[in-house]
Amino acid sequence: MTDGPGMDAVELEVVRHALAGVAEEMGAALRRAAYSPNIKERVDCSAAVFDPDGRMVAQAEHIPVHLGSMPASVAAALDAFGPLAPGDQVALNDPYRGGTHLPDLTVVAAVGDDTDAAGGHLLGYVANRAHHADVGGAAPGSMPADAVDVAMEGVRVPPVRIGDAAGMRDDVLELIAANSRTPAERRGDLRAQLAANHVGARRLRELAAARGSRGLARAMAEVRAYSDRRVRAAVREIPDGTYTFTDVLEVDAPPLTRTSESRAAPEGEAGTSESRAAPEGEAGTSESGEGEVGPGEVPIRVEVTVAGDRVTADFAGSALQVAAPINAVRAVTLSSAYFVFRMLTDPDAPPNDGCYDALEVRTPAGSVVDAAFPAPVAAGNVETSQRIVDVLLGAFAQAVADGVPAASQGTMNNLLLGAASPGFSYYETLGGGEGGTPFRAGMHGVHTGMTNTKNTPAEAMELAYPLRVRCYELRQGSGGVGAHPGGEGLVREVEVTTDATLTLQTERRARGPWGLAGGDDGAPGRNTIVRADGSEEQLPAKGTWTLHAGDRVRVETPGAGGWGPA
Repeated sequence: MTDGPGMDAVELEVVRHALAGVAEEMGAALRRAAYSPNIKERVDCSAAVFDPDGRMVAQAEHIPVHLGSMPASVAAALDAFGPLAPGDQVALNDPYRGGTHLPDLTVVAAVGDDTDAAGGHLLGYVANRAHHADVGGAAPGSMPADAVDVAMEGVRVPPVRIGDAAGMRDDVLELIAANSRTPAERRGDLRAQLAANHVGARRLRELAAARGSRGLARAMAEVRAYSDRRVRAAVREIPDGTYTFTDVLEVDAPPLTRTSESRAAPEGEAGTSESRAAPEGEAGTSESGEGEVGPGEVPIRVEVTVAGDRVTADFAGSALQVAAPINAVRAVTLSSAYFVFRMLTDPDAPPNDGCYDALEVRTPAGSVVDAAFPAPVAAGNVETSQRIVDVLLGAFAQAVADGVPAASQGTMNNLLLGAASPGFSYYETLGGGEGGTPFRAGMHGVHTGMTNTKNTPAEAMELAYPLRVRCYELRQGSGGVGAHPGGEGLVREVEVTTDATLTLQTERRARGPWGLAGGDDGAPGRNTIVRADGSEEQLPAKGTWTLHAGDRVRVETPGAGGWGPA
C-alpha cells in the first residue's frame, strides 16, 4: 500500500501504532544500551518521531515533561543548522535554546529514505532525551539548591553536531564527558542515545519502504489532523467561561533580572504569546479562593478561558523569575499545559502536536514560567512543572468538577547524592500519593504528573553506589480523607558509606496537596538527616548538605488530597 487517495479508519490505526512503535523501540534500545542506573533502571528517558518540518507525529509512553518539551529541541536544532542532512545528529541541553534543564540531553537525528548518507530524501526526524546523572556544576547531580545562575548548574550545550553520516564526533562527546564527575557514564549514555536514534531511523525507513515516502508524509499529516479533530470535539464539551487559580512554590528568593541574551520564541511557534508581567502585589490573587500567597512562597497563577473548541491558558500574574533554581523555561510550561490538556480532553487521541492546535499558552517573559538567561532552572523542570499542572487542574476543576482529581503529591522529591572522589552521582525521583478522583481512590506511592519513571531497586542501587537502603515503605496515614481518599506517600531512607554531598529539590513540605470537592488535604512531606550518632536534623524543602559515612537521609513524600467529603 503506497500512495493511495485517502486513509480509512483501519489504516489510520495501523499507521498511528506503527509510528508509536518506532518511538517505543527507540526507548527500549536506549535503556538496554545505557550505562547509568538512572536510565537503565529508572527509565528516565523518552523518545519521539517528527515529520520533515519538525512537528511531532508520535511519541512513546515515556516522561511527560520530556515529551511535551521535546519539539522545542527539534526546533532549536533546525534553527541552528536548517534542515538536517540524513545521518546528522545534533545534541543540546541549553534551556534557552530548546532544552529544559542541563541534565536532560537531547539528541535529534535526521532520517533519509534509503541511506544515512548525506543527500538522501528527508523522511523526518527521530529524537530522544535522557537525564544524565551529572553534567558538572556546583554539586553532584547538577541540581545545586543554592544556584543563583545557570552556570552553577553544569555544562550548557547549545545545538551542536555530535554525529553525521561518517559517524560520531568524539570531540563533542569528550567535551561533555570532561565536564562530568562521572565521565565514563556520560560517554556510555550518549553513545546509547545515538544508537537509539539509529534504531528509530531504520524503522522509519522501513515504513517508508512499505508506504512510499509521499505516502508516509501523508500518513503523518493524517494522524496529526485526526488528533486535532478528536481533541476539539472534547473541548466543545467543556463549558465556556474563564477560570482562575493560584498555587505556590516553597522558596524564599529575590527576583532575578533577565539579560539581553534571552530571545523571544520564533515567530509562529505553536502556543507562543507573551503576556504582561504582574504588577507588584497582584500575583497570588485567585478568584477561586485557593492558593493565597504567604512569606517564603512564589506564586504561579493561571487564567483559563474556554471558548468553543479553543482554550487559552494565560499565566499573567505569576511571579518574576527568582535567584533560585525553580524557574521554568517556556518549553517546560508548554509541556505541563499539554499534559493537563490531553488529560482533560481526549487522553486516548494519538499523542502528537495535533493534540495542541486548540490550545494557546501565554507566558510572561522573564517569569518563573518563562525564564530567561541567566536564571537557574534545574528544579523548574522537575518541581515547577508539577505546580503548573496543579494550577491548571485547579482552574479546570471550576469548569468540570466531576472530571478533575484532587491534587497529587505535586513534587518529584528529587534526591541527589554524590562525590567527586570516589566519583559517583546518584539521582532519584520518589513517588508519592495520587489525588483521589471522582471515580476512585488515589493510588499509593506512585509517580504522578510530569514524571513517569520507575524507582531504582535497592539491589541495583547498592551494587552501583556506596549507598545502603535502610527503609522503603508506604507512609501510612498521609493521604487526605475523602469519599475517594488520596493516595499515601512513601518513606525512603538511604545511608551513605562514604562522605558525600546531599541535594534535595522537593516541594509540598509546608502545605499538603489540596483536596477537592470537600476532600481533605494530603499530609506535607518531610526531609530529615539522621546522623551516624543517631541525632536528627529536620531539613527544608530544598538545600545542599555534607554527609559523612554512616549518615542517613530520610525522605517522607507527601500524601495526596482526597476527593469529596468523607
